[in-house]
Amino acid sequence: MNLPNNGWEQIFDEIDVSFLNKIEKLYDEGRIFPDKNDLFKAFKLCDYSEVKVVILGQDPYHTEGVADGLCFSSKKKGYIPPSLKNIFRELESDLKINRTNGSLEDWAKQGILLINTVLTVEANKPLSHKNMGWEIFVDKIIEKLSLDSRPIIFVLWGENAKNKKNIISYSNNYIIESSHPSFFSYKKGFEGSKPFSKINEILKNINQKEIEW
Repeated sequence: MNLPNNGWEQIFDEIDVSFLNKIEKLYDEGRIFPDKNDLFKAFKLCDYSEVKVVILGQDPYHTEGVADGLCFSSKKKGYIPPSLKNIFRELESDLKINRTNGSLEDWAKQGILLINTVLTVEANKPLSHKNMGWEIFVDKIIEKLSLDSRPIIFVLWGENAKNKKNIISYSNNYIIESSHPSFFSYKKGFEGSKPFSKINEILKNINQKEIEW
């Protein structure tokens, strides 16, 4: 199970990744999502030096053919999962952009690190890979990124993501937070939160290229 080396090795070298042996065994034994080739896609598409924004999800979609290694993103053509549908609703409300493509690869390639706090899941069993080592792995990545000299925007949707605030250095970073875009919490703070225009306003103010959503 090869970790990407496009600048990320400086962080990966400092993290205990021995738990990946267990994850690899689980791939050999059952149906695990995303596909093994997509496991580290978030890092492959977004070089370490290019990270401008971090969006945190929870764990991958657990139904066949949807998870693609990027949080909230869908590789199933023509299918927009409920949370992503609400993200697109807010995008249209915020910036008048009507997006229909469920793959968020174009966002990742513009410097948005789209990672879940748990990177794998067993088919039809949400949160089945919780407490296997992924949380420690992802926490270290967030912590190291937040200590980098450049400013990074951390987007925290929902309580699970908000819990990461205590490991983010506030020295030169930005935090945008709201409720989760899921059906259950969309109306409790995500609707009307305008995260996309807020991200671009920050990027503009720090002389970085805005995201083409």
